[in-house]
Amino acid sequence: MHDDVDPNARGRLTAVDLTMLRVRRFTRYRIAPAVHRERRAVTVRAWPVGGEPVAFGHATRQEFAPFAIGEAWGRPWDTVWFEVTGEVPSDWDPADTELLVDLGFTDELPGFQAEATAYRPDGTIVKAIEPRNTWVPLETAGAFTRYLEAAANPLIGTPFVYEPTPLGDPATAGDAPLHRLADIGLARRDRVVWELLQDVIVLDGLVDVLPPDGARKAQVVAALERMVDVMDPDDVAGTAALGRAALAPALAVRAADSALRVSAVGHAHIDSAWLWPTRETVRKVARTFSNVLDLQDRDPDLVYAASSAQQYAWLQESQPELFARVRAAVASGRIRPVGGMWVESDTNMPGGEALARQFVLGKRWFLEHLGVESDEVWLPDSFGYSAALPQIARAAGARYFVTQKPSWNETNRIPYSTFLWEGIDGSRLFTHLPPAETYNSDLGAADLARTELRFAEKGRAHEVLGLFGWGDGGGGPTREMLAAARRKADLDGSPRVRLIDPHTFFVEAEAELAEPAVWTGELYLELHRGTLTSQHRTKHGNRRNEALLREAELWATAATVLRSAPYPYDELEAAWRIVLLQQFHDILPGSAIAWVHQEAERNHTRITGELEHLITASLSGLAGGGEEQLAANAGPFVRSGVAGLGIGAVAPPVPAEPRPTPRGFALVDDALRVVVDRRGVVITMQDRASGRELLPAGVPAGVLQLFRDTPREWDAWDINEEDQRSGRELLEPESVGIEGDSVVVRHRFGASTAEVRLRVVDGRLEHAFDIDWHESQKLLKLAFPLDLRTDRATSEIQFGHLHRPIARNTTWDTARFETVAHRWIHVGEPDFGVVIANDVVYGHDVRAAAAPSGRPMTVVRLSLLRAPRFPDPAADQGRHVFTVSVRPGGIPEAVVDGYAQQLPLRATTGTPVSPLLTVTDPAVVVEAVKLAEDRSGDVVVRLYESRGGRASGEVRTTFAWDAAVATDLLEREIPSDAVTRSTPGDAVVIRLRPFEILTLRFRR
Repeated sequence: MHDDVDPNARGRLTAVDLTMLRVRRFTRYRIAPAVHRERRAVTVRAWPVGGEPVAFGHATRQEFAPFAIGEAWGRPWDTVWFEVTGEVPSDWDPADTELLVDLGFTDELPGFQAEATAYRPDGTIVKAIEPRNTWVPLETAGAFTRYLEAAANPLIGTPFVYEPTPLGDPATAGDAPLHRLADIGLARRDRVVWELLQDVIVLDGLVDVLPPDGARKAQVVAALERMVDVMDPDDVAGTAALGRAALAPALAVRAADSALRVSAVGHAHIDSAWLWPTRETVRKVARTFSNVLDLQDRDPDLVYAASSAQQYAWLQESQPELFARVRAAVASGRIRPVGGMWVESDTNMPGGEALARQFVLGKRWFLEHLGVESDEVWLPDSFGYSAALPQIARAAGARYFVTQKPSWNETNRIPYSTFLWEGIDGSRLFTHLPPAETYNSDLGAADLARTELRFAEKGRAHEVLGLFGWGDGGGGPTREMLAAARRKADLDGSPRVRLIDPHTFFVEAEAELAEPAVWTGELYLELHRGTLTSQHRTKHGNRRNEALLREAELWATAATVLRSAPYPYDELEAAWRIVLLQQFHDILPGSAIAWVHQEAERNHTRITGELEHLITASLSGLAGGGEEQLAANAGPFVRSGVAGLGIGAVAPPVPAEPRPTPRGFALVDDALRVVVDRRGVVITMQDRASGRELLPAGVPAGVLQLFRDTPREWDAWDINEEDQRSGRELLEPESVGIEGDSVVVRHRFGASTAEVRLRVVDGRLEHAFDIDWHESQKLLKLAFPLDLRTDRATSEIQFGHLHRPIARNTTWDTARFETVAHRWIHVGEPDFGVVIANDVVYGHDVRAAAAPSGRPMTVVRLSLLRAPRFPDPAADQGRHVFTVSVRPGGIPEAVVDGYAQQLPLRATTGTPVSPLLTVTDPAVVVEAVKLAEDRSGDVVVRLYESRGGRASGEVRTTFAWDAAVATDLLEREIPSDAVTRSTPGDAVVIRLRPFEILTLRFRR
């Protein structure tokens, strides 16, 4: 509701406007204050923690000091415990007796401010206190004590002005109190007045969305005016029933038969970290679940959906009594664990195996601890969705997918609300984009009107999903939202609203839409493209530990199977949990506060050390104690004479010896001839086998380009294409010279330095970067103009690759100006192509251009570093190292180079060890080798077809097994056409479709 009017518009006010001014003023200043008609003072004492949160038992043993209303409290990120004592009068109905708390809330979004958890003296949680949920029930008359654990969370970024803030890092946040205790008091709620207020809110909302000249709007306005007329402004409590009676006829008018039906599911999208650290998310989860349980005690029809096994695990560890109540609610069906993932992860950047493990660990946890398995993927807020996700999700047992994020697109609107989403292998998920375009709905009139406006299948279907409850920072549904749902169950002017679980919605939506449309490929988000580059160290730690987890599992499996070594189940699972948490969609994308990324970097460093220890121990036990110098190859392909997945003697390739030339420096091996000029850029790159020059005449490659990076909004999230009109090339290095087997180029620009080592080895031109980066709001790209005419670029994604057009024929093409690739990108003509691979770059752009000669060329650029100022003003500052390689080749060479970049050979000593298995078709790639999750000792192998075609061959093993079966990701046997024959102890004959993932379980 609103009662402010633009003074310039007063002369144009209609009769309806004038009536609503009267109604809204009466509501705000008469009805709302009368909801709590009697109040009593309470006694407040406080104890500031002065550091990280402490347990209830520890806090309540401390010495509390008197604390006055209006007093400042809470330095940034601190916790203050308030002890509140008082007495409920004996003539007050406990059901309507409440403790009202205002910690100093503002009108900004809930979940981003101070919050509190209310405890009984026995340590059990009552519920939370939030900016839109400020009441705590008091169950009995007489004396009471409640403890409030108040979190002094800074209000960061809301309203979103995207200016640098020191508040995201405890080291710079300061010590000044952030909040002022506005009120704590005992109050008696007048239930009739409260119900009247909910009636008014619902009807008032309709006034803003109904057709302006329609009969229904006139009826609603007249009812609201009658309500004001019949009530006494000096006796709201005494005349509230009359007001309700005046509104009842308008609330009784039923919705039209054609109205949409909104399946309203309680929800609180809780970011596992964002503008707060994970330790605060632990408390946000507890606060939100306690709110939900309290509401469900009052309204058992509320069904609440919550994703992320990690968050349930936090609750189990931090609040076991509350978790037990949640588990009981899950058993009764009132709380629905959804999504089946460890966290709501990013889906652009995690590797294929990591994205699979999100489901493996998430679903396993839900099955083991809650006894349930969901069949939907629940990712309402991730920044785009990989075309590999449908197959991965189907392999984990999912059928449905829900998100609202594509509604954020800047340019284009996906033309469907309910459709089939098809991935790169042909797998499909029944998908729904809630047309309210929010996961934080309050079920208000605006959200429901938007639902009807945006629902693309109107006329063919009427089932839509509505996610209601305060989210991002948690909080969940409120009693006011439930009141709105009840009144809108069948109300003219609104879609019908029913409280239901998400599975029922999907089943019914799928049944009513017999032939849904099909969307093929990625769900690209036309926004937040900078998240492919921000916070490089977090991304580097992720890529490194994904590789180390593969190595650790492979060598531990081999050591167990071949040498009977104990398998480190617990250590590996703990490592996976930490890595998967860092893939949350505000951590890996680089869009969180400094505290979050500092913690992520520490976590990655620790996990790296632990995995290196596991790998060393496994290799030591596996290869024995010999002195022969060997290399362990965890990659799937032969490298330097060492078999893929094996350990053997290495014959490393000899790098080309650089030599001076009149034009600069030449690097030549059997496959490539490269010339680097005195500017430190490549001016010739020739494929010696074909004699073809890769570069357009007169156009250098390997050029560092520095651009302004000042997004219109969403600093860490966004790259705006217009900023790339204001850039310069780094063509004046401090030095260029030969050092060993490399041409070394050193640049100094702004406050930064960059060292680039160029060498040619094994037919590849490598650029090894060591950059000390101290820029602000700058974007650093690496450009490779290529003498190729092509209409598409091919980018590696999870378990395959994706073709994207590079022409800008449509608005969809134009909006896709920065895209994700994992370890490689390929551009080519039918008989010749170029592979650009990397060890930790995700953001790329590829465009068609004209060379100075006028001939067409293709420009590939990699986004190396950014320097956004919000929410972390020190983002990306410091040293960064990474490697990029370029070579002529096709998709097969691209796949090989990608694994070579991520999985370098590992030096070891001992006796050569044959691979546990080999695959006869080189198009079939082994992605993971591990022991089964159920700890049976069975060997699990995950493979996929990597080239986009049909593949068939044998998986041959060097270990004994009794049977081999195809399984889902949770390693449960499934029927599969991919396994055509198996011979125990010898080989499995397989046949794969393009990009098909196959999980084999070898029973031992």
